[in-house]
Amino acid sequence: MSERQSHLEPETQILDIHAPEPTDRPRRRRPRWQRVALVTVLVLALIGGVGVVAGGLYLRSVESDIERVDAFDGVPEQSRPQVVVKGAMNIMILGSDSRDPDNSSGSRTDTIILAHLPKDRSSAQLISIPRDSWVKVPTSPEGRGGREAKINASYAWGGVPLMVQTVEEFTGVRVDHVTMVDFAGFKEIVDALGGIDVDVEKGFTTKYSLQGTRTFASGRQTMDGAAALDYARERYAFADGDFARIRHQQQVIKAILDKAASGGTLANPAKLNSFVQATADAVAVDRSLSLLDLAGELRGLRSGNLTFLTCPTKGTGRIGSESVVLIDKAKAGRVFDAVRRDAVPEILSAAQ
Repeated sequence: MSERQSHLEPETQILDIHAPEPTDRPRRRRPRWQRVALVTVLVLALIGGVGVVAGGLYLRSVESDIERVDAFDGVPEQSRPQVVVKGAMNIMILGSDSRDPDNSSGSRTDTIILAHLPKDRSSAQLISIPRDSWVKVPTSPEGRGGREAKINASYAWGGVPLMVQTVEEFTGVRVDHVTMVDFAGFKEIVDALGGIDVDVEKGFTTKYSLQGTRTFASGRQTMDGAAALDYARERYAFADGDFARIRHQQQVIKAILDKAASGGTLANPAKLNSFVQATADAVAVDRSLSLLDLAGELRGLRSGNLTFLTCPTKGTGRIGSESVVLIDKAKAGRVFDAVRRDAVPEILSAAQ
């Protein structure tokens, strides 16, 4: 069943964190996450690719100020997938929406994307994994997990390192780098770009608007930052709930990249600077990721070479008291096996 045919119940909770795992430990203050990390990297790569002299200066500025996270601390090397194709790269993107009215805990990831960069760096495949996917969560060093649960439970129980372990065990793909996204930051990013163009698949009214309510008509339209955030956040207005939100987040990410890489932005130093400042101040990536090196490798990549996919599922169901997403293990296995082997045509065909 495709994501368009799937259904998420509106009352679905992201995670039952009250049982059986203890969650009453003092919560460390989480860092101010980057707004659109991969988009920033790709856009800065495009800047270098089109020969903008200032591109290198922007990259050096971002690199020196970037916030780093310990993404792989405590991840046992012996349990990690082996590298199959040297030179290919897999980046895990974790996202939250800190201003979503539903986000009361702060200890969850609303968005999980595995971005595959082939060895030849001619394209990128971004595979969304639904946050309610029912998977095996490994045991954290603190003894949490060690059972089946929604995939984003791993972040609540063990932070980024346990999420790395969970995604690696689920996919069999080795995660090379981690970036983090706060989708609430879409507003600042989009406004810095002067708005983005999005094709609205179906008209709807959201109750989660920053202005109370907002109605979107179907068809192509230009959105400012507040509208883009409302569009990317809404799920209750759709029969397929979070799957619709995944599609809309993918649309907004691509629209941001398209606008940021456009001639009008690259040729306008003030607009370019506003965009870079709106992202760089909040960037957080793992300690080994070099924006300079990655931008150089991606200098030939264009937004038309990006493909957004969703991990194959069988729709939703209930396990105990929880509403969960049921993974199509056979199809998902073929997708991630193709990722491991850097077989791009097979990734695309297997995800259909």
